[in-house]
Amino acid sequence: MRNGALGYPLADPIVGLLIAAAILVIVWQSGKMVFTRLLDGVDPSVTDEIHRAAARVEGVEGVAEVLARWVGHRLRAEVNVAVDPELSVAEGHAVAREVNHRLLHELGYLETAVVHVDPAQELGEEHHRVAAHSHDGLPTHSH
Repeated sequence: MRNGALGYPLADPIVGLLIAAAILVIVWQSGKMVFTRLLDGVDPSVTDEIHRAAARVEGVEGVAEVLARWVGHRLRAEVNVAVDPELSVAEGHAVAREVNHRLLHELGYLETAVVHVDPAQELGEEHHRVAAHSHDGLPTHSH
């Protein structure tokens, strides 16, 4: 029977197990990343970066929901921003365009960003929900 490379009979099996463990770790990490992408998942640091970039735009008083998802190899984002309620529609739209412009320039991995503008006191999705109701003889429902 032959000894291991340096005269240690257990050296080869131990090194083999270490290499197998390293391969399993790499497969696990890669598999998690691929599975997340298959489900359109985005690293939380990406949404944090989108949030910070939008918040730095002049005229933005707050940033609420930031949603991002992969569509194929392209990242798309949706952002709700608050502006001064005294702004005109055109002025609020100009702020939204600047947020979009800033996001696309600062975050080169974004393909597109949809920016929704709310007055500051109504920032967030909870202000857009329609309560349960009925009409035209239909059963109670919500939208």
